[in-house]
Amino acid sequence: MSSTIGEAVNCLEQFAPTALAEEWDNVGLLVGNLSWPALRVMTCLTITPSTVAEAIDGRAELIVTHHPLPFRPLRSITTDTTAGRMLLELIAARIGVYSAHTAFDSAQAGINQHLAIGLGLQQIEPLIPASKEGLTDDVGRGRVGLVGEELTLREMTERVKSFLDMGDASGGTQIVGSDDCLVSRIAIACGSGGSFLETAIEKNCDCLVTGEANFHTCLEAEARGVGLILPGHFASERFAMLSMADYLSEQLSDITVWASRTERNPLRSV
Repeated sequence: MSSTIGEAVNCLEQFAPTALAEEWDNVGLLVGNLSWPALRVMTCLTITPSTVAEAIDGRAELIVTHHPLPFRPLRSITTDTTAGRMLLELIAARIGVYSAHTAFDSAQAGINQHLAIGLGLQQIEPLIPASKEGLTDDVGRGRVGLVGEELTLREMTERVKSFLDMGDASGGTQIVGSDDCLVSRIAIACGSGGSFLETAIEKNCDCLVTGEANFHTCLEAEARGVGLILPGHFASERFAMLSMADYLSEQLSDITVWASRTERNPLRSV
């Protein structure tokens, strides 16, 4: 029997339970029917015109995207907006859309855990443990862990750049703090995680690794002596969509899964 969107959804729910998602988020099956076939699946960080075209050309039947589409309620779905055009194209092609987003961020083997392990951290635990009933204490928002020995902020930055090596996709890495300041306790928050700075400070972290942070968060980190390493929103999350494709391939042996080959960071250095 051929795999369906429903079977793929069940696998994704086991990997990143939607109960972990933030209340403001929009996760789960967002477009499609659980009974539709899902023999060809594409993962991507964000649905864009290029990834929609790739999914249609590749005859995908399901897109597993990190960032939801739609994210907020839509008053209309027309060709007058980019979101409307993309949704209409996907629906016409009978391509389902699933997003785990913040559930995937916080999952036991989710993006932040993967990033913490990839950076060689030890004694890893959630920065903010989940408090919802029925969830274990090894899941939650962000991660915190120790490096094996003290590193300088520059050395830690090089470690981040090495793990997230995606060529031109990285778009450059920014830091806040002196190159030679020592760091040993590291907080992790993929994507736009500047709001985790205060918690990182409360947890006695020397450094916060997050995709991006606004100017005033950077000033606050500098004033309070906490290093920031900012590899970019895209680089801090995109790598995990490759591992998501591998996971689905392992769980559903009769499907073809690929991570988008056309997806690119919209930001570039000049």
